[in-house]
Amino acid sequence: MAGTVPRPGLDSEGFIAREGSLARVPRAFRPVVAAARDGLTDVFGTRLHSAYLYGSIPRGTARVGRSDLDLLLALRAEPTEADRADARALGAALDAEFEQIDGHGTLLFSRERLLSDLERHDLGWFLACLCTPLLGEDLAARLPRYRPDSLLARETNGDLHLLLPSWRRRIAETDDTAEARRPLVRFMSRHLVRTGFTLVMPRWNGWTSDLREMAEAFAGYYPERAEQLRAAAVLGREPTGDAAVLRSYVDDLGPWLAGEYARVHGVKAPRPEGP
Repeated sequence: MAGTVPRPGLDSEGFIAREGSLARVPRAFRPVVAAARDGLTDVFGTRLHSAYLYGSIPRGTARVGRSDLDLLLALRAEPTEADRADARALGAALDAEFEQIDGHGTLLFSRERLLSDLERHDLGWFLACLCTPLLGEDLAARLPRYRPDSLLARETNGDLHLLLPSWRRRIAETDDTAEARRPLVRFMSRHLVRTGFTLVMPRWNGWTSDLREMAEAFAGYYPERAEQLRAAAVLGREPTGDAAVLRSYVDDLGPWLAGEYARVHGVKAPRPEGP
């Protein structure tokens, strides 16, 4: 309808708008981004088809000394262990050089996989809507536009039931210290909040990457679980190393969320290499 105000995160036609840009990178993080661009070119050379930033840095919400550097690389061939080692080494070097960032992570996929039909509503959507072009041809031009519908919900986060066993193993194998558990609390908190949000995303009919906004959107549909997701949103930004939190994630909130997700949206299409 003409004059209708679009929902958060959507353009005027109801498609999810790309959320980041190089123009939004905070001034303090611009040297980090420039060094990452140069390092990727030097390290990967012709192996690299294109590179992207994602997360708080291109969204303009990064916090100095608290935020990490998140990259996605599209390679011309399937990534090898050598490629992954090169990416880890580059990330570690940038993390050591720049006090602005606290941690790093790089996702590596082949160009073919990112454009595949199987990944159209998962990795393809992630690249097209949540990643900011840094180097090379932007593959988003070869992907469709996306609406916040049930298909997208299923293919992005409909695999929590497959992840929970590995989460339990990671918890069991982690040193019994708050310092060692803190990264797990951060990671699992964020994943559960995002899964809770995409569970309700088609009904909410919008998009956000803000953890607090995600939790509030979820709360409108599942008030009985609202406080759990609100608490997880806080821990996704300011994690503690509480073992009880991790147990509650894999014994209570996670299993409930996986079951409700399957009931509402179904489960994610299986991938050849597993979840």
